[in-house]
Amino acid sequence: QQQLVESGGGRVQAGGSLRLSCAASGRSFDNYAMAWFRQAGGKDREFVAAIRWLGGTPYYAESVKGRFAISRDTAKNTMSLEMTSLKPDDTAVYFCAARRQALHAAALGTAVHYDSWGQGTQVTVSS
Repeated sequence: QQQLVESGGGRVQAGGSLRLSCAASGRSFDNYAMAWFRQAGGKDREFVAAIRWLGGTPYYAESVKGRFAISRDTAKNTMSLEMTSLKPDDTAVYFCAARRQALHAAALGTAVHYDSWGQGTQVTVSS
């Protein structure tokens, strides 16, 4: 069983930056990919970014391209999300997720394909 713990959320003004981290413990070396999703109040969980654990290929939602950067440290079993030029629409609870088995890139943005989830960290962007 794998445990994921997010950190780094908080409140920031529009245009500001935040860095989220996800620490993986347990069988994290088995991961094929990890990802960030977010969920705003009353809305469905939304894909933000994903990264293949080996090789580090990143994938982004259109809404965050050019503003967010996903990265991972395989030695430390951590994943990060550097968020810049934040907008009020980025306000949500951000969740870290992991998947063990190989998956086509087109499916990495679908929450149902992930095996493990963190508890989430709140990001609030004020205008």
